[in-house]
Amino acid sequence: MSKPPHHKQDPFDPELVRELATLIAETGLSEIEVEKGDLRIRVARTLTANIQVPVAAPAVAAPPLPAAAAPVPAPAEGGKAAAAHPGAVLSPMVGTAYRKPSPDAKAFVEVGTRVEAGARVLLVEAMKTFNDIVAPRAGTVTAVFVEDGQPVEFGEPLLVIE
Repeated sequence: MSKPPHHKQDPFDPELVRELATLIAETGLSEIEVEKGDLRIRVARTLTANIQVPVAAPAVAAPPLPAAAAPVPAPAEGGKAAAAHPGAVLSPMVGTAYRKPSPDAKAFVEVGTRVEAGARVLLVEAMKTFNDIVAPRAGTVTAVFVEDGQPVEFGEPLLVIE
């Protein structure tokens, strides 16, 4: 006879939840819901990074006025102006940005570093997976907007390559 319904022993399929969580991470969605018979599974990603960024960089509240006069925004002043810059490298996902391959290593790039297209410039960790962020073009790094270990949002400017 067929396997009894999951309801009494296992209310959900953990493998399905893992697949849905991976799908959320890969697509940048914030939630996904699946119904299977009378079982409904909803996987949602909480965007706590939105709250943590200002806490990690308290200077965000003060500089909005001087940012308009500054030729190259400082890391805490990144925002929409930096995202609109033609050389901006944006985060492809929500996660934690790392500027170096390990805590005791040298940073991948600094302001002034010359990079080739495809060179690794940062790592973004999402769901315990480290994703290489590579230079989309050759050029010189003119601004870095993230600190090592800083939470980042999808589409947030990470650095500028000119």
